[in-house]
Amino acid sequence: MLLGPADALIVVDVQNDFCPGGSLAVSGGDEVVPVANHLAPRFATVVYTRDWHPADHCSFDPRPSFSDGSWPAHCVAGTPGAELHPDLVLPPGALVVSKATEPGTDAYSGFDGTALAATLRARGCTRVFVMGLATDYCVQATALDALREGFVTFLVEDGVRAVDVPPGSGAQAVAELRRAGVEVVSSHALAG
Repeated sequence: MLLGPADALIVVDVQNDFCPGGSLAVSGGDEVVPVANHLAPRFATVVYTRDWHPADHCSFDPRPSFSDGSWPAHCVAGTPGAELHPDLVLPPGALVVSKATEPGTDAYSGFDGTALAATLRARGCTRVFVMGLATDYCVQATALDALREGFVTFLVEDGVRAVDVPPGSGAQAVAELRRAGVEVVSSHALAG
């Protein structure tokens, strides 16, 4: 698949707390870093989303069930856990979009409460390629919102990893994205 100036790569939440050793580690989360680094130079527009939570964020639970609204404290703004993975190579001009910054509001999608859609339109983007962490939460929400915003949306399947609680939720998220109209591609099929 040939990439052009109207294409954007959205790398979702590849942050220390979602990688091995983090407070909400996704199994194999760091394995998406080489995929992101391989793809980023091929795109004119590259966006990195990040959770940037206040310390009293509504999703934090002292007894987390590892499900929607009940997570251990993670990605607290300004902490090492909230930083993007140190091996990510951000190309010049890359955008970093912070989300879920209000104490009482959760936001899984990179479009939720941000100017991401307007920014992509202003840059002439019509197609988005979504990858990152985690398939069954923030990646899925970002891809679905990209569709709702009118972007032709692709999921880079080898560039995602899932929380997978309950088991199978990652595969279910990919199936739901396909049903919604997201095309699933491999990073190896993308040529800049």
